[in-house]
Amino acid sequence: MKEKTIIGSTEFVDFGKRAQKVPAKIDTGADSSAVWASNIRIDKDGVLKFSLFGKGSPYYNGKIFKRTDYSVASVRSAMGQNQIRYRTHFWVKLGGRKIKMLMNLSDRSKNEFPVLIGRRSISGKFLVDVSRKNVRRKKPSVTASLNEEVKLNPYEFYKKYHQKGEEK
Repeated sequence: MKEKTIIGSTEFVDFGKRAQKVPAKIDTGADSSAVWASNIRIDKDGVLKFSLFGKGSPYYNGKIFKRTDYSVASVRSAMGQNQIRYRTHFWVKLGGRKIKMLMNLSDRSKNEFPVLIGRRSISGKFLVDVSRKNVRRKKPSVTASLNEEVKLNPYEFYKKYHQKGEEK
């Protein structure tokens, strides 16, 4: 039995020459993995075409990937809605190991991490130490700014966020 590699709750992943040192969130609560993809379409011959990341990403290079080995999945979004997503395999380097990972293609432009690694991809290969974070946050936490705002004037904060639409 091969020894399991310990990874943190955030890691960098490499997609070979396509993209390196891409920040990823390790989410043991998520079943599957996802990568930010744009320009997702299927041509008349049934070939799946897409670009990794999007124009706003430093990892985006505009290259169109073509895949005939893909499938679809019905995925429940964070907002509770079911969505159909295309998925395909990628060879990625994570925690010093090169592994084949099935990933959903999705618009992660609004997410802090362009890659999400779910438990199916790491099961049996890695142990997650949640006290380790190998990717530092680039932007301040929304929670921190909200706490600063509530300290300034708790009553105005309450009115702004909790009394919208209520009679005052």
